[in-house]
Amino acid sequence: MSALEPVVAKLTSDPAHDEDQPTISEAIGADHGAIDLYAENIKNASTSQEKIEWRNQFTWALARHAVSEELTMYPVMEKKLGQKGKELADVDREQHMAVKKNLYKLQDMSPDNKEFFPLLDTLLTDLHEHIEHEVKEDMPRLEEILTREESKSLANYFEKTKLILPTRSHPSAPNKPYFENFAAMLAAPMDKFMDLLRAFPDEGKLGDVSANEVPAVR
Repeated sequence: MSALEPVVAKLTSDPAHDEDQPTISEAIGADHGAIDLYAENIKNASTSQEKIEWRNQFTWALARHAVSEELTMYPVMEKKLGQKGKELADVDREQHMAVKKNLYKLQDMSPDNKEFFPLLDTLLTDLHEHIEHEVKEDMPRLEEILTREESKSLANYFEKTKLILPTRSHPSAPNKPYFENFAAMLAAPMDKFMDLLRAFPDEGKLGDVSANEVPAVR
C-alpha cells in the first residue's frame, strides 16, 4: 500500500453525512481566519503577558494546521490531480517550510525582543502568499474533482488529524506521509506536555472559533 492510499481510501470508506460538516475549502479557510485573528491579537495585546499568550495560541494553531495539510490534503491532491497535483503540493510544501522556519524562531522569542514583530510580519507575508496559492490554485482544482461528500470527508479527516499532531514548529521534520507520520508521533507527546507549562489566552478571549482551535491544556 502506498503512502497515499490510506488517505484517499478514507474519502470513500468514511463519508461525511452531517450537513453541518464543512468542505475541505471551508475547513482550511476557517483555520486561515483563526490564525490571522491570533496574529492580530498578538499585535493588539496591551501587555507582554497577553502577547505571549497569543503567540502561544498562534503557534499552536499554525503548527497543527500546516502538518495536517501535508498529511491529508496534499496526498489527495497528488493522487487525484496527477502530475499537476504533485507540482502544486511541492510548491505548498516549500512555502510551508519558509513559514515553519520562522515560526520555529518566533515560538519562544519574547515579544519584547526588537526582532519579534518584524519576524512575525515576515512570517505572515509568507503565510499569506501560501494562502493565496491554495485559494487560487489548489482549492478550485481539488473541489472540482471531489464530490461534496468526499470534500466533507477530507475536511473531517483534516480536523481529526490535527488532534494528534505536534503543537510546535519542527522544520527539520520530514513533510511527506509515513515519514512525517512517524516524526509527528515522536514530537506530539512532548509538545503536548510542554503546553501544560505554557500560558494561553482564556477561552473567553478566543471569540467564535472552532472547538478544535482551543488547546486542551487548561
